[in-house]
Amino acid sequence: MPEPGKRRRRGLLVTRADGLVALVTGASSGIGAALALALAERGAHVVLAARRLDRLDAVAARVRALGPRALAVACDVTRDGDVERAVGVALADLGRVDIAVANAGFGVLGKLEELALEDYRRQFETNVFGVLRTMYATLPELARRRGRLALMGSVSGYLASPGSSAYAMSKFAVRALAKSLRHELRRQGVSVTVLSPGFVTSEIHEVDNRGVHRPGVRHPAPWLRMPTDRAAGQMAEAIMRRRAERVITGHGKAAVFLERHIPWLVAGVLRVGGIRSRPIPRS
Repeated sequence: MPEPGKRRRRGLLVTRADGLVALVTGASSGIGAALALALAERGAHVVLAARRLDRLDAVAARVRALGPRALAVACDVTRDGDVERAVGVALADLGRVDIAVANAGFGVLGKLEELALEDYRRQFETNVFGVLRTMYATLPELARRRGRLALMGSVSGYLASPGSSAYAMSKFAVRALAKSLRHELRRQGVSVTVLSPGFVTSEIHEVDNRGVHRPGVRHPAPWLRMPTDRAAGQMAEAIMRRRAERVITGHGKAAVFLERHIPWLVAGVLRVGGIRSRPIPRS
């Protein structure tokens, strides 16, 4: 197994991933695509898994332009067997999986009275059970390689705002899962990193409660969003260094700090301001 080295880029220490193979779900756009590119810049070959194969092909072409190999595999994490098939393609063509990034997800929004039980079930099917499917499919190979597992959380996994109960529940669950698995997988040499971004440039605010992309929805705080490639670079470094957790964006770190240390202040702001995470995309 090749040992990743470290190099400096623009004054920052960058951990190399030369010869490693990374599987990234939800890699057709946004954070997933940027994270796949960030790992490829570090020398990793990438298996791109998502539902939109045409977009995957475009991301794969960008990865190949950087030098590493790239495979695009149509994959829906809510369907049993899809992630296993993606892993099979990776093993057949690249011979290994060293890094697995369970990134696929979306947000169901709305107050409790606006949502049905099916809305909560749909949210957990992708954001929680999709993560579990990815883990079950990749863990045997990760254990053989003493690899790296990354789960995409959110600042909403710490801070639940009005109108985001379904999404926040799913991200709280992902963070709890990561904390438990970190202890369970230690003896197998598999690191578990939970990535918790705040507002990052992506399409998530344009996806409705049924997971359908609705282009043109305005983000509530565009001035707060971190550029996707910058966020992905921080995430890739956290994965390669086997960090337990990384909160991304300055406002995200501030929100998590306040929730941990001054929760009454956060509760007061939410109670008075009625902050919502973002508008609900409509058809």
